[in-house]
Amino acid sequence: MFIEALKAQNPALIQAARELWQQGAILPDTWVIDVDQVMENGRQLLAVAERYGITLYLMTKQLGRNPWLANKLIALGFHGAVAVDFKEARTLRSAGIAVSHVGHLVQIPQSQIDENVTASPDIITVFSLEKISAISAAARRNHYVQPIMLKVFAEHDILYPGQEAGFSLHELDRVVEIIKTLPGVQLVGLTHFPCLLWDDETRQTVPTPNLQTLIQARDRLAEQGIRIAQINAPSASSCSTLPLLAEYSVTHAEPGHALTGTIPANQHGDQPEKIAMLYLTEISHSFRGNSYCFGGGYYRRGHVQNALVYPGNENSRVAARLLPVDDSSIDYHLPLAGEFPVGSPVVMCYRTQIFVTRSDVALVSGIHHGKPVLEALYDSLGNPVSGGLHE
Repeated sequence: MFIEALKAQNPALIQAARELWQQGAILPDTWVIDVDQVMENGRQLLAVAERYGITLYLMTKQLGRNPWLANKLIALGFHGAVAVDFKEARTLRSAGIAVSHVGHLVQIPQSQIDENVTASPDIITVFSLEKISAISAAARRNHYVQPIMLKVFAEHDILYPGQEAGFSLHELDRVVEIIKTLPGVQLVGLTHFPCLLWDDETRQTVPTPNLQTLIQARDRLAEQGIRIAQINAPSASSCSTLPLLAEYSVTHAEPGHALTGTIPANQHGDQPEKIAMLYLTEISHSFRGNSYCFGGGYYRRGHVQNALVYPGNENSRVAARLLPVDDSSIDYHLPLAGEFPVGSPVVMCYRTQIFVTRSDVALVSGIHHGKPVLEALYDSLGNPVSGGLHE
């Protein structure tokens, strides 16, 4: 999906990844991340956000819940991390990362409510009254009032499979009246997902009906005298979309793919955020006229189509087409059209969610100074790889 953008925006990353592979420093099935470029993308995002009065939480799931990189980005100015599920919150907190927003897209399990409230996150997203009541009780036990944010929806909104949740606009008044009776929580925010999506026809990132629902919910609560301090509108947050969100009075956003430049709008390499991540693997074998490279990093919504194969020690490369991958099977190998020498490195660049893969994550600095340094190796869930350079 992003192979041409990678070639145009960050050819040095390709060279660095190949060198590390040749040295045996990284294995096939590794996402190689250009730390310096991620930081530069982060600086640009923060600058635009400041210009429009938007607070940015850091999204780490696309990066494999990586605490090493999260720490650097928070030091840069991101307002803590957002944990989309409770295991991400656990991973980040155990590494000393400030988790500012929890509960969206996955609520907190009952057994973890006390520890999350005790950690005093900026906000917890909720989409059931039972969860609000449990958070209230935990907050009272800790002599604390926990700010909460409601996930809302309307009848014809976009809801992804496995993410069906939220309070209907029709029941919002009733829900708010119940919240008023719970002294341990304070309603200060509203959210929905996805609020922006890429449109292939117009080649633009456009608001979804969900964003309109979010604003309607805010206005309805305002009629009841409830001031909402946080309007959080995640999905496709980037330098080019933050001004659009500001037009809707959005206060908070959660960039993820923008940090690595792998936003749909950057397919042609023309966005401010530059590609800062690639997938490195290796030809395993040939079978019936096609080649198979080591898998593990396939993401079924990644739109991966093309690869670069380097069959020799020199810089010659061959463009290869990824054959269809059966989404119902484990990606032990990824098929490429044509035969290539066994052991050849393969480079791909596509939209991913590293935390649902089996890949390693290599964090590399100094790429643009001609001296790439492998700073750290992690697995796809934010754990240091045994024997890696994570100390």
